[in-house]
Amino acid sequence: MASLLENADLNLTPRLRTLLDRLWAEWKQLQYDIEVASEDIERISSEDVACRRLRHIPGVGPLVATATVAAIGNGAAFGKARDFSAWLGLVPRQHSTGGKTKLYGISKRGNKYLRRLFVHGARAVLLRIKKDTGQFGQWVHRLEARTARNKVIVAVANKLARIVWAVLFREQAYWFEDASAEA
Repeated sequence: MASLLENADLNLTPRLRTLLDRLWAEWKQLQYDIEVASEDIERISSEDVACRRLRHIPGVGPLVATATVAAIGNGAAFGKARDFSAWLGLVPRQHSTGGKTKLYGISKRGNKYLRRLFVHGARAVLLRIKKDTGQFGQWVHRLEARTARNKVIVAVANKLARIVWAVLFREQAYWFEDASAEA
């Protein structure tokens, strides 16, 4: 950028050069601030025991782990994993009357920020799940075979949220079974 601002062949006015120089300095400062915030999140997630446990779950990185622990702590506010998933807005909206239950699309009534993080984590899981032969991978493969991709993403996000709640509430590390190890 410095070479562009100093290049006389570009016929830039002094006012435009000053403006571009200020914008370039602002962009560099913003980039530095993002790096510092990312390092802080990484440091916090590696120091906190609950965050370290959560980071072993596929699709849960430092940002999801720290945001979840900050939002729900140990998960004791929720009686079961479905309650946490409903709080995120990752369960179907339900209307029941006269013993008949109707399920609609996801409710989207919960924590918008965390729901977005879990959905992006689910997208990341789907990118690498092709090699997973465990129960979770087999479940995702069966789901992909019978429904649309966006529904699979939300279903995986729902499953991840339930796993996260269980890991936090039980204070146990996440483990998975690999079908190839059983064979």
